[in-house]
Amino acid sequence: MDLSILRQVAEELIPFNKVLGIRVETMERGAVTFSLPFRDELIGDPLKRALHGGVISAVSDAAGGFAVWSALEHAEARVSTVDLRIDYLRPGRPETVLFSASMTRVGGRLGWADVRVYHPGAERDLVATARGVYAIKVPKHTRAE
Repeated sequence: MDLSILRQVAEELIPFNKVLGIRVETMERGAVTFSLPFRDELIGDPLKRALHGGVISAVSDAAGGFAVWSALEHAEARVSTVDLRIDYLRPGRPETVLFSASMTRVGGRLGWADVRVYHPGAERDLVATARGVYAIKVPKHTRAE
C-alpha cells in the first residue's frame, strides 16, 4: 500500500472525512495519527462546549480503519468496519483533538486496531479509547492462489 496515496484518500477523497476536517498528522505501516481541528459545528453539548460523541466515534473509526489499511500489502485492498467500541472518558474540549490508532492484528479477512483520543500536550488525559474490528476485502484477481 502506497502511504502517500492512502494519506490523500484519508484527507481528500472520502467526503465525510472532508466534512469533519480530518488531517493526517502521521502515517506509517500499521499506525496513523489524525487531528481534528475544533469548529463550533462539532459541539455536542453547547453548555459545556464539549465535542459531540458521534464526532469522536466517527474519527476514531476512521483512524482505526486507516491503521489496518496502512498495514495491508495489496494496493487494491479495502477495509470496512465490523465492530467498534468506544469508551468516553472525559469531554473533548473546544480545541484540536488527536486520534492515535495502531493496528493490533491483521489476519486474512479481519484486522483489529486500538485508538487513543486526546488533546495535544495532554496525551495521558484521554478523552476516549476505541477498539475496532475491520473486514478486509482483497479483490480476487490480486490474491495469491
